[in-house]
Amino acid sequence: EELKEIKSKVENLKKEKNEKEKNHKQNHSKDNEKCIELESEIEKLKLALNASNDKAIRAQAEMMNFKRRKEEETSSLLRYANEDVLKSLLPIVDNFERAIMLDDTDLSDEVSKFLSGFKMIYTSIVDILNKFEVKEIEAEGIEFNPRVHQAVLMEHDESKPHNVVVEVLQKGYVYKDRVIRPAMVKVNE
Repeated sequence: EELKEIKSKVENLKKEKNEKEKNHKQNHSKDNEKCIELESEIEKLKLALNASNDKAIRAQAEMMNFKRRKEEETSSLLRYANEDVLKSLLPIVDNFERAIMLDDTDLSDEVSKFLSGFKMIYTSIVDILNKFEVKEIEAEGIEFNPRVHQAVLMEHDESKPHNVVVEVLQKGYVYKDRVIRPAMVKVNE
């Protein structure tokens, strides 16, 4: 009987051992499945993180480009802020030049005094234009350039070179590096 009892205990211990091994294998298998699931989840999260990082980098680059464009636009606005005022002075300069051209004719002393006053005003306006970097566009005697000249008349003169400005009808001006009024010219064809 003792032997039976010992055999029974041994069998029970074997069963317990087998069950423990079986449970251990099942737990190990479940742990492996969980590890695989966790690794898969980690990969998904890494991909999502990379996508988010890419979006953030793109958004930052867009913001930097926007900021750069705004700074350039503001700089350009400030650089050419006086353009409209300076443009409005050009017809006045034209009128003063026409008046000053009368000085060549025989005029009374009174009219000559007026013209000397006009010359002083004209000089002051031209000084203001020069101060703000408004320069006259060279035209007469040089080759026609459609970026700075506007051809309003054509002439055919064999003694002069082809495509050369023969007469300036209205002066043109450049403000810094921008044409604010093209020169109206007569061109030899």
